[in-house]
Amino acid sequence: MKAGWQQRKLIDLCETLSDGNWIESKDQSLDGIRLVQTGNVGNGVFKNRLSKARYISEETFSRLKCTEIFPGDCLVSRLPDPVGRACEIPDTGSKMITAVDCSIVRFDRSVMLPEFFIYYSQSKAYLNDVEAVCSGTTRKRISRKNLGNIVTPTPPLEEQKRIVAVLDAAFEGLDRARAHTEANLQNARDLFESIRKFTLTQGSEDWRQCLLDDVCLVDRGSSPRPIKKYRTDSKDGVNWVKIGDTKVGSKYVTGTKERITREGAEKSRKVEVGDFILTNSMTYGRPYIMKIEGYIHDGWFVLRLADDINGDYFFHLLSSEVVQEQFRELAAGAVVKNISGDLVKKTKLSIPPLDEQEKISALLDKRSQKIDDVNAHYQSKLTDLEELRQSLLQKAFAGELT
Repeated sequence: MKAGWQQRKLIDLCETLSDGNWIESKDQSLDGIRLVQTGNVGNGVFKNRLSKARYISEETFSRLKCTEIFPGDCLVSRLPDPVGRACEIPDTGSKMITAVDCSIVRFDRSVMLPEFFIYYSQSKAYLNDVEAVCSGTTRKRISRKNLGNIVTPTPPLEEQKRIVAVLDAAFEGLDRARAHTEANLQNARDLFESIRKFTLTQGSEDWRQCLLDDVCLVDRGSSPRPIKKYRTDSKDGVNWVKIGDTKVGSKYVTGTKERITREGAEKSRKVEVGDFILTNSMTYGRPYIMKIEGYIHDGWFVLRLADDINGDYFFHLLSSEVVQEQFRELAAGAVVKNISGDLVKKTKLSIPPLDEQEKISALLDKRSQKIDDVNAHYQSKLTDLEELRQSLLQKAFAGELT
């Protein structure tokens, strides 16, 4: 750090450092005072997400003695991802409060500019310091007390203003480059999807029009409860498939992070190599092909194909907008959308003869590989941009930014 700069705890830089309010579902209303949540706190940016906004009434505000937040206040998310990300509240035109998992940071502007802290909150140094004092094994969080003890570089105000101005200009260019790269990547994906949709819907008279239930067994997973009783590190345990074992865009499940006992397996649904599993809640409708044997909980469906269905063709079909649009229409639930087994069985499919399935899947696999190559190219560019961003932040808070 540059000579002459102070390092001060976050709590010592604030007029206010407090947690948001505990607001339950029953306290919410259709309009009134805006409830800002952790989902609105981006990494350095406020995510308005007005279509998902929640509210409370003035009466609830008074009854619960809520704390109002104002434009210029900073919010720090005490939950992932990442823990400690922060944003400055803009003028939304609404009276606002925030939820308990956000901390309200109102700086003493005679010693710390909110804009300077927001940049610092995006640096690896800050995020590493936050990570070091987080608690929780499955879901990390930071307490308000520990957050207040995070040490922050505190140069003189004029130096803070200069650094913010330099980073504003530099990040504007980086943001334009990132937006351009992401747009090119999305265009490539959209092109592939339009080709896939056209290929899967331009059938001839010998294509079979049927329901999902006609071409595969559809069954739901089951969970032994409480699951923690059955988790094991023993080699005698069996694979326990969770959503964390998959990622968007992947095709296969090749391993699991957790195992359960054979006693737990008896209370679960077994899946074989080659079976499809399909998410039925939250990120519903995502298909994966099992490359391993394992057991699934009730957040999955297992689909076991008939002999006249090509697995690669079936994967493209389930992944395509042709079927994904149907899943969105079938999904129900006020807060968490999900698909029931009876509904998913009603998904309409168009199935060509087996030899044509194989030709179509080979064609789409080839085009998919090209998209993967494009994706790798653009992801490399995005990585380079992020590394440049972090390099600028590191220099800024080491006092080396000129």
